[in-house]
Amino acid sequence: MTTTETAPVVIPDFGDDDAPGRTLAIICSKGNLDMVYPGLILANAALGEGVQTHLFFTFWGLDIITKATMDDLKFTMLGNTATHMPQGLGGLPGMTAMATSRLKKSIAELDVPDVPAFLEQIVASGGHLWACRLSADMNHLAPDDLVEDVEGIISASDFIEKTVGAQLLFI
Repeated sequence: MTTTETAPVVIPDFGDDDAPGRTLAIICSKGNLDMVYPGLILANAALGEGVQTHLFFTFWGLDIITKATMDDLKFTMLGNTATHMPQGLGGLPGMTAMATSRLKKSIAELDVPDVPAFLEQIVASGGHLWACRLSADMNHLAPDDLVEDVEGIISASDFIEKTVGAQLLFI
């Protein structure tokens, strides 16, 4: 008879986690459904810990905060080896729709909000949303094209100034 032992939970100590003025800056550069949630989940977790949190949406990450695209983000298996499926299947008609549907269902089953609701939750918890000026200009987007919770369309330099000393994540 074999027994399975569970390893003890180890919580790393990185020093004083309650230090005042902690800031997290997350750069969201991808608009694929599977790349959206890591940034939103980390922002939500940081806000829950009292960390000032700023999200900067650049390049295809603008799709996350653009009214016309935020409800229709996709997940594709093509080129994504983490799906553990033959890559050739990803190019077949209907596979992106199927993969997107399955991922959305899995997320919903865990009571994780959809993207628009998650953004609202982050802002209601004190998070800050910023759009990249260069990316907005490249895509001909104006403030009215973005969700109203976006505080502004700013340059990368402005974002760096707003988040001086922050922990930085690039997703």
